[in-house]
Order: sequence, then C-alpha cells, then structure tokens
Amino acid sequence: MKQLRNILTGVLLVWGLLLSASVQADSIPVAQNGLAAERDSIAQRDDVTPAEQEKNTVNVKEIVFGHIGDSYEWHITAFGETHVIIPLPVIVYSSTTGWHTFLSSRLEENGGSYEGLSIAPEGSKYEGKLVEYDAAGNEVRPWDISITKVTLALLINSVLLLVIILSVAQWYRKHPQGSAAPGGFIGFMEMFIMMVNDDIIKSCVGPKYRKFAPYLLTAFFFIFINNLMGLIPIFPGGANVTGNIAITMVLAVCTFLAVNIFGTKTYWKDIFWPDVPWWLKVPVPMMPFIEFFGIFTKPFALMIRLFANMLAGHMAMLVLTCLIFISASMGPALNGTLTVASVLFNIFMNALELLVAFIQAYVFTMLSAVFIGLAQEEHKEKAEEKAIK
Repeated sequence: MKQLRNILTGVLLVWGLLLSASVQADSIPVAQNGLAAERDSIAQRDDVTPAEQEKNTVNVKEIVFGHIGDSYEWHITAFGETHVIIPLPVIVYSSTTGWHTFLSSRLEENGGSYEGLSIAPEGSKYEGKLVEYDAAGNEVRPWDISITKVTLALLINSVLLLVIILSVAQWYRKHPQGSAAPGGFIGFMEMFIMMVNDDIIKSCVGPKYRKFAPYLLTAFFFIFINNLMGLIPIFPGGANVTGNIAITMVLAVCTFLAVNIFGTKTYWKDIFWPDVPWWLKVPVPMMPFIEFFGIFTKPFALMIRLFANMLAGHMAMLVLTCLIFISASMGPALNGTLTVASVLFNIFMNALELLVAFIQAYVFTMLSAVFIGLAQEEHKEKAEEKAIK
C-alpha cells in the first residue's frame, strides 16, 4: 500500500512538471502576440495627430458650461455636421463707433468678428462676451443690451406666466362670486394660488399680508415656471434662467426693497437701537452694526441659495449625460454599463429636479414673506391696543 502511494505521488509530480512546461511553451507565442499587438496599438496612437485626438476627446467643460451659460445664439440640435441654431439680435453701444445692431450669425459668417466687435476668447476677463479692441490692443467692453439666450427665455417664460394668470383671471371675471367651483386647469390653479396665499404669505407676513400678496405670488410663480422650463430639453425650454445670478439678484433686490421701504418704525428702531444691554450699543455700536449688516445679508442669502441650487442641478444632469461619451473609448462592456447607469441616474435627477423646482420657489417665497413679516412687527403695546379696538 505504501509503495502504491509512492508510485502515485511520483506520477502526479511528473504530470505536473510536464503540464507546467507545456503551459510555459504555449504562453511564449501568446506573449509575443500580445507584445506585437501592443506595438501595433502604440504605432496607431502615434499616427493620430494632436488635432484628431482633440477632436475625438469629449470636452466636458465646454458641454456643461455651454448649456448652462448665456450666449448670443440658441443652439437647438445638430444633425451630423449640420447645426440648428437660432441667431439672436446683438445690440451694443460703443463709445468710439456708436450703435451696432445685427444678428449673431454675422459673427460666424465673418470669422468671429463683425464691425470691429468679436467674442472674447477663453481665458479672457470677458470670456464669451462681445468686446472691441483699442489702439493698444486691449479688450474694451461696450455697453451691451443684446437679446441673449437667457433674455429670450426670460421673455418667453414671462409671456407664458402672463397667459396662465390672465386666463385664470378671465374666468373669474366671467363667473360671479358664489357660482360653481371651477374645474380642470382653472381649479388646479385656484388650489395652487390659495395654497401659496394661505400657507406661505398669510401665515408668514401677518395681518398686513394683502399688501404684499401680489408681489410674493408673482415671485413664486415666476421662479416655478422658469425652473420647470429649464428642465425641458428642447426649445423654448432648456435655458438656465434661475441659474443665472443676475436674475436671482434682481429677485433678491425686489425683496430687499419690499422689506425696507415698507418697514415699520419698530423695525428700524430694532436695527439702530435694539433691546440689548447698553454696553453692546455704546460706546461701540456693535449690535447696531450687526443688525444693519443683516439688512444686506438676508437678500444676499436669497440670491445665492436660488442660484446655487438651480445651477448645481443642471450641472449634475449634464455631467451624468457626458459619462456616455466619456466611456465610449473604454470598450463596449464598460460603455454599456455606464450608459445604463447614466440614463437611470438622469431619470432620477430629473424627477428630483421637478421637486427642487417647486421647493426652491417655495423657499424663496417663504423666506421673503418671513423677512417682510419681521419688518411689519409693532410694539406689543400697540398691537394689544389695536386688538382691543
């Protein structure tokens, strides 16, 4: 039995050595073929010129910032090498050459420059904007009131808002109070408007809410419609209106004016002489300075919150879409996997952005109403007297 075990051990050992030698012999041509393939791959890569390599590389930065940024034309789509573009009117005033009015397509037809005006190149202080050059070759920014992509989208969305609101108002003009409740779209808008009026404006502003309801309702529906239109990928949607800091700044300035112009004496007294220990007010007016500084930080927070949230949402969706093109050169297995993941994440992000579109309009209106309500507060004694009367 012991001899049989030794014989089997020896046979297995010899068989293992022969198998190992066979595998090594077979691996030599495979390795040689692999080296040859690698050399061919390197040779092919060497044949690719830098221009071709740059053309085949997906520029994620250009795609993302091209979609979320402003421009002098509206790019609709592309069919191969054919691009469907809506040229927009350029209206600028130069201190040296006067007024210039033309379509943005003139710039492309004339090599990027027309009537002494051209688009500032990448890396410039005025990148993407129209500039002219002085005698020393320095870029000079003219007074620009052109109808850009964001401006056109703003006008379209504003007209859409007017049509919706005026159609609802027209129904109520034709139907006296006490008639049957509206249904369909009019009924939905009534529910929506009453929700904003009762749950946000009335509860946050207080007894004087009727004075500020028109502005706050307009701000809510303006933001909401612009947010929704920004999620539509085809014309006239797709423009990043509320992701433009100039738009959110104007909205914040309107809230700033509503708060401070209609603020009560109690509001201003609490700013310049708040109810805190005297040593926090004199000789160093620390608390009055902090309260006065807070006048400007509140609208600034409104501006940045709306701008950053909408901009981040658009950027996230665009980056997820670009994964498909970035992974195109990584093989079919990886590209297919990332494509499925990109589509699923985009569906999720679009659903989330629908919710964010409502939430951001709700938050902006609610905070504006809170700030206005705080500026309408009066002393407790006066409030009690009014309640008694």
